[in-house]
Amino acid sequence: MSSFKTFLRAGHTPTLVASFMYFGFSCCIWVLNGAMAPFISETYQLSAAQKGLMLSIPIIAGALMRFPLGVLAQYIGRKNATLVEMGLIAVAMLYGFFFVDSFNDLLKMGVLLGIAGASFGVALSLGSGWYPPQHKGLAMGLVGAGNVGTAVSVLVAPPLAQWLGWQAVYAVAAAAIMLPILTVVLFAKEPPDVDSHADFRSHIACLFERDGWAFSLIYGVTFGGFIGLTTFLPSYYYDQFGVSKVQAGQLTMLAAFMGAALRVAGGWISDRWGGVNTLTLVLVMVSVCLVLVALSTGSLVGTTLLLMLCFAALGAGNGALFQLVPLRWPTTTAVAGSMIGEIGALGGGLVPNAMGLSKQYLGTYAWGFVLFAVLGVVMLGVMRVMQIRWTRTWAEKGGRARSAAAPVATARVAPAKLSPRSGRP
Repeated sequence: MSSFKTFLRAGHTPTLVASFMYFGFSCCIWVLNGAMAPFISETYQLSAAQKGLMLSIPIIAGALMRFPLGVLAQYIGRKNATLVEMGLIAVAMLYGFFFVDSFNDLLKMGVLLGIAGASFGVALSLGSGWYPPQHKGLAMGLVGAGNVGTAVSVLVAPPLAQWLGWQAVYAVAAAAIMLPILTVVLFAKEPPDVDSHADFRSHIACLFERDGWAFSLIYGVTFGGFIGLTTFLPSYYYDQFGVSKVQAGQLTMLAAFMGAALRVAGGWISDRWGGVNTLTLVLVMVSVCLVLVALSTGSLVGTTLLLMLCFAALGAGNGALFQLVPLRWPTTTAVAGSMIGEIGALGGGLVPNAMGLSKQYLGTYAWGFVLFAVLGVVMLGVMRVMQIRWTRTWAEKGGRARSAAAPVATARVAPAKLSPRSGRP
């Protein structure tokens, strides 16, 4: 308890809470189509491949919007960027309520839902920007626990859709977004940890680093798996096990809640045990669980328990990876986080498509789970190779924060100052 009080005193708690609210509501809205997929599919009589496409578009659109929002935040401030984004989300929800009348309109709506998915990097940077390096893992974990919004979405949206009609849920979301807007306006304060006047080249330096791509690909498994599976599972439960539309959302909520809750633990554990050590265990658990899910397609209880364990590992992995980001890019955390989130979240777009294509052309969803398990093993190998250099330059053994910032970590942010042996490809 005393260590947590020390953590709270080290930063700005109201900003941390406001960032959590902002990210939580954004996640809730981002996966709305996934939460309502059984209703939407019934309305338009969608094939498995069409469902996969519909569910992947918000994820991909959100990923592609993250980096521009991160750059915008560097110039107008993270607090202002969050308010701009939430205003656009409200407009997008009204479009969904008034103008979605066909499957093509639904795909356009998927692009607009991606606006909510752009929130990730800015939310984490806003909330953790007041905290020193040794506490950033926990701070990012607490903000990242806003992923619980996905669990709220799959729990609340199906009953609302059954009661009001699925398009009316968009209108409810447009009204609900006013709560985080007011919270950010009243309580959030712009963190002092980033020079908003840095040149553009410094902002995008991480795009040209091997470390940036390694983080992004690993994140493609951890967060990509989390958001992709959360979006797809209501349809999977409904189609595979014949449960009701509301029950499909409730079962998905069990897994999504585990992922959100364990994100905090992942950041906290990584601050002490090291992000690399934590991610090693995470990737092993995820790969094993996904293979077992592929083999247990006839057992509702077994599938649910395995998915809960898998999501717990994915959530911890998300917290662990973003414990490492501010250590590697201490002065450009917002843009680095957005870039990693952008590339990594694209992995989530693969999940619904892979599942839909597997079902339509191979007759089973199992091969979609196996494919993602294989990707987890590959990323484990990539990380174990890369971590040898990480722990010699900007992190302690296992991926813990150094007691003082290593000179090499700062020098590597600006490309012009890098030596030929900096590790850049």
